[in-house]
Amino acid sequence: MSNWKKVYSSEFGHRAKIVNDILEEAGLNPVMLNKRDSSYNNFGNYEVTVSSDNIILALKIITDEIDFR
Repeated sequence: MSNWKKVYSSEFGHRAKIVNDILEEAGLNPVMLNKRDSSYNNFGNYEVTVSSDNIILALKIITDEIDFR
């Protein structure tokens, strides 16, 4: 996974899952990582990563199609 890059990070798992699912629908094969602390589960983030070949497209999709306001 050394050529995979983080394109999204959130403390909210449901938001990261939405981003992951949208990127999956676009065929980018993202990977969602749970980097929350397993003992207390009150700090850390969920990260969505994609292959370095898909970074620009993934960031464009996130910017244009996802709005959590």
